[in-house]
Amino acid sequence: MATPKDFGFGTQIRKSPYFDATIRWGAKDFSVYNHMYIPRDFGDPQKNFWNLVNSVILCDVAVERQVEITGPDAAKLVQSLICRDLSRCAVGQCKYVLVTNAAGGILNDPIMLRLAENHFWISLADSDILLWAQGVAVNSGLNVTICEPDASPLQLQGPKSGEVMQALFGESILDLKYYWLREYELDGIPLIISRTGWSSELGYELYLCDGSKGDLLWEKIMAAGKPFGIKPGHTSTIRRIEGGMLSYHADMDINTNPYELGLDRLIDIDADFDFIGKAALQKIRHQGVSRKHVGLVISGPAIEGSNTSFWSLEKDGQLVGKVTSAVYSPRLQKNIALAMVDVQCAALSTEFVVIKPFGNATATVVEKPFFDPKKKLAAT
Repeated sequence: MATPKDFGFGTQIRKSPYFDATIRWGAKDFSVYNHMYIPRDFGDPQKNFWNLVNSVILCDVAVERQVEITGPDAAKLVQSLICRDLSRCAVGQCKYVLVTNAAGGILNDPIMLRLAENHFWISLADSDILLWAQGVAVNSGLNVTICEPDASPLQLQGPKSGEVMQALFGESILDLKYYWLREYELDGIPLIISRTGWSSELGYELYLCDGSKGDLLWEKIMAAGKPFGIKPGHTSTIRRIEGGMLSYHADMDINTNPYELGLDRLIDIDADFDFIGKAALQKIRHQGVSRKHVGLVISGPAIEGSNTSFWSLEKDGQLVGKVTSAVYSPRLQKNIALAMVDVQCAALSTEFVVIKPFGNATATVVEKPFFDPKKKLAAT
């Protein structure tokens, strides 16, 4: 393993404030997300999964870059960008939202944080919404400021995450409700903390507001978590597919619309406000969709790792869709997957042939999410 100062592809790929700490704590491999390195390997992914679901893990997710929108007209601009009714989001609340283009295609599926009446963070999946928001604002006539703030999140996830947070911040942190946020300071380290995360488990996101203190924050959390069995980790593909959580560029992209994904609940299509893509989505709702996202169980031996390409799905010798995300769940002892299929093939119990690189298999449509469908663990 190269030393931290030598690792990398050049300065065009940014390192997070926690990069050196993750190397120190055993990160073995990285991917690139939002033009930044993200740790993807701390050893056996199944061990990472069990650490997450049985105890607690700390993940560097600083790649979830923030688009900060402020100014007298900030709420008006944000409302034009998202499909959900902003009037239903209180100060101090977070919402899972969709950003769509004029054709109704999904550009991003971020978490929106409302820090003040006209102060928002849009916490991004992997696409350049900073540029989109600035472009939308150029000729809008709205008085707004749009930038990327000094804010770098960590995820503390797992059933013991609340105990670690209590050790760090005291009992008051336990009052923080699911999808709400609060400002904190930890020994001089400024933070925004939210009860959110990309794991379907109980969890918190800690947004560091001073990148120079990344190493310090990481070590403080690891020290506080030691009595609770904390491990360094990475976002778990196993757990997110179990929970039916979607990954941008895998399960959806600019050519996917919310109705295909069954995300109707995130579109306030009949509300009395306009947003980019509203007319197109009204038309799609009226006409219906030709594809639908479904859950699959795939036969055969355990899949090693996860799919690195889209696997074709065939029925009666015809191409009818593709597997978007697939993995073996050691808890369910099944190969589980998310897939986009022709709508006439989306009924439960429909069977397909999966064309995999190392041998074909049979797949069957099942209910999703595969585990804890009401998200009771995360919302506890």
